[in-house]
Amino acid sequence: MKKIFNMFPQTAGFTLIELLVVVAILGILAVTASISVQGAIKKSRISKRKADLRAIESALELYHIDHGSYPNPGWGWRSECNAWGGRSPSDVIPGLSPKYLKSFPSDPHMNKSGNTACYLYLSNGANYKLLDHNMTDLNRSDYMKGESLIDPARDRGRNGCKVDGSNPYAWSVYSEGGACW
Repeated sequence: MKKIFNMFPQTAGFTLIELLVVVAILGILAVTASISVQGAIKKSRISKRKADLRAIESALELYHIDHGSYPNPGWGWRSECNAWGGRSPSDVIPGLSPKYLKSFPSDPHMNKSGNTACYLYLSNGANYKLLDHNMTDLNRSDYMKGESLIDPARDRGRNGCKVDGSNPYAWSVYSEGGACW
């Protein structure tokens, strides 16, 4: 019997403790990587929103130069989201795309049926306001990263025409007469 045991010499292996340490380290690395990726995705959404609003603002000004007025779809908010008409992207601001914008953008975190993170447009032809409304994935600090875009009528401050609140929930671009809408 002694010879049988010698035929299979003991080989070196990992102890249970060593395996648990490796698994714990891998778990910590996975959580750290996940947090970093989520932060990068959020920064990307913020950058896209800012770029979208500025691009639409530029397109509206070009439209105004060519036509003497802003696109006027009738007095009422328009959006892709259900609460404001559930329109196709090209029908949110009629006449803007494809001549002034290749295609009308959508918020990267938009929820059409939940009516969050929606681009909303309102105009009477002489003035306009474009909102990125109720971005639920942002906190106050994130909103402040777009301080020049905070909507004065939706910052929960006392003055509806001036950014003075502490809990904004929309960014906007607007013509001179559209700030208070």
